[in-house]
Amino acid sequence: MQRTLTSLIKTVTCATLALGVVAQVKAADAPKADPTGTWTWSTPGRGGGDPTVSTLKLKLEGDKVTGTLSAPGRGGGAATESAIANGKLAGDQVTFLLIRDRNGTMTTNKYEGKLTGDTIKGTSERPARAGGDPTKTDWEAKREAAKK
Repeated sequence: MQRTLTSLIKTVTCATLALGVVAQVKAADAPKADPTGTWTWSTPGRGGGDPTVSTLKLKLEGDKVTGTLSAPGRGGGAATESAIANGKLAGDQVTFLLIRDRNGTMTTNKYEGKLTGDTIKGTSERPARAGGDPTKTDWEAKREAAKK
C-alpha cells in the first residue's frame, strides 16, 4: 500500500513539473507586445464640430518607447507635432508623457493604455484649468497597416 502511494505521489509530482515547463515554453514563444507603428484616433469636436484626428508614431527600443504625437491646431489651424517623453512598455501597458508649451505655459498630459494587437485603449489626463481637477479622457488608437 505504501509503495503504491509513494509511486502515485512521484507520478503526480513529475506530471505537475512537466506541465509547468510546457506552460513556460509556451509563454516564451508568445510574441511580445510591440507598439511600433503609426496610430490614429478621433476626438469629438467642440460644440458638435468635426472630430479631430490625432496621429501617434511610436518606436520600441528595449522597453523604452519613443515617438511623436501630431494633432490639429485649434480652429482648423496647422497641426502641431510634439515628441513624447518617458515612454515605456511594461508587458502590454504603454505609458508616455506629452509636454507642450502653450503660449509660454508648459503643460504635461499623461497617456496610458493597454496594447492588444493593433489597438491601444486607455486614458489620458491633462492638467486642470483654474485650480480644478485634472481632466481624464478615454482614448482608443488603431494601428495603421504597414505601407508596402
